Amino acid sequence: MLIFPYLLQQDYTSGQNSLLFKMGYNIAMVTDFFYPQPGGVEFHVYHLSQKLIDLGHSVIIITHNYGDRNGIRYLTNGLKVYYVPYWVLYRSSAFPTIFSAFPILRNIFIRESIDIIHGHGSLSTLGLEAIFHGRTMGRKTVFTDHSLFGFADMGSIWGNKILKFAISDVGHVICVSHTCKENTVLRASIEPWKVSVIPNAVISKDFRPELPIGSRVDSDVITIVVITRLFPNKGADLLTAIIPRICFSNTKVNFIIAGDGPKYMDLEQMREKYFLQERVQLIGAIKHEEVRNVMTQGEIYLHPSLTEAFGTVLVEAASCGLYVVTTRVGGIPEVLPSNMTSFAEPEEDSLVEATLDAIHKIQSGDIDTSDFHERVGKMYSWADIAQRTEAVYDSLDLAELNELLIPRLLKFYCCGLIAGKLFVLCVIVDIFLYTILEWLYPGEHVDLATKWPKQKRHKRIREKHS
Repeated sequence: MLIFPYLLQQDYTSGQNSLLFKMGYNIAMVTDFFYPQPGGVEFHVYHLSQKLIDLGHSVIIITHNYGDRNGIRYLTNGLKVYYVPYWVLYRSSAFPTIFSAFPILRNIFIRESIDIIHGHGSLSTLGLEAIFHGRTMGRKTVFTDHSLFGFADMGSIWGNKILKFAISDVGHVICVSHTCKENTVLRASIEPWKVSVIPNAVISKDFRPELPIGSRVDSDVITIVVITRLFPNKGADLLTAIIPRICFSNTKVNFIIAGDGPKYMDLEQMREKYFLQERVQLIGAIKHEEVRNVMTQGEIYLHPSLTEAFGTVLVEAASCGLYVVTTRVGGIPEVLPSNMTSFAEPEEDSLVEATLDAIHKIQSGDIDTSDFHERVGKMYSWADIAQRTEAVYDSLDLAELNELLIPRLLKFYCCGLIAGKLFVLCVIVDIFLYTILEWLYPGEHVDLATKWPKQKRHKRIREKHS
């Protein structure tokens, strides 16, 4: 296990600490959402892990099994993925049990000599449980929130209380937008100084425009692309309502819709009802590597989401040279400059008006998207995101690892009049289980995994001599 990540060599000639040899961390990314399922969290976890490996760290991913995909898989660059057999409750979220995952998580953490446990997603029960058990084991912890949630409905109330329990003792929290940060701080009652904003990114070379601007066969026909999960929170109902109105308002507009979900049947029925089979193409779910090929068939990307913490697909669309029409919700206004985007309110009339206005601008040549790809590549880089995440890891306080039991229990006790006492009980039970596991299966009896070779790195640190 990594105890002292820094070894300083004193330069007595210059009176400065000049050379810093920095060892790589052993990091466990834990989430319910990972490949083969497509999505923003899955994309984020994979590419962040790859760039952290390039920086010299060792990274593994722990997720639940997907169908017959069980056990250990190796991906590019030696990225190891543990697909743990687990009960899936809803939309790939594991069944919350608090304690049942502790034995196998402990085994993996010891086997892989994990220093930092990084959970992803408020609805990822596996990730939240890993953070909770990791703190019991004395590991450093980080949590990244990718979503926005409300405060009024019963589901949000329970979800927010679980989040508050899981990250009351976390080392640091990362949010993908400033709006997401405000939402998480309020939901989890966490100190703002413990939360950093690090956005998603995109590999711009994978999202290049297909053809030079103006070289399409029929420049009068505008194709609008939609790639999203067809769920109510993603605006699937709005999409069903506005497509007929847009098609009847402009006869030279076609739609390509990629994605699947419970609202797919509604789109099919809408297409049949208004005889739009030749103008609305439904292609179902697609793999992430196919997204660029679909996007480059259009000129406008439509994103009618009702809630969104960031929206990586917007960055991908702009990188492909598409003009973006989207709703002004969540962290979306932070993603792209105003000259790349038209914003609408999350309601039918506003979306129709914004989309028709964007179509008119494209047809009249008022919008130049030829430089979108280059500009997006400069704004969003996974190498930059990995370096900023590494800085968060470096900032984790070693003193917290040796924190006394009472201060830790107080963090949970302050979570509510009734819930606080239940949370304290859970912590005590977790410590008791950890003691039993250490007695039955001592950590020194767990075989350590062979690590993928890590690059050694040297950094220059310049500090003024005091």
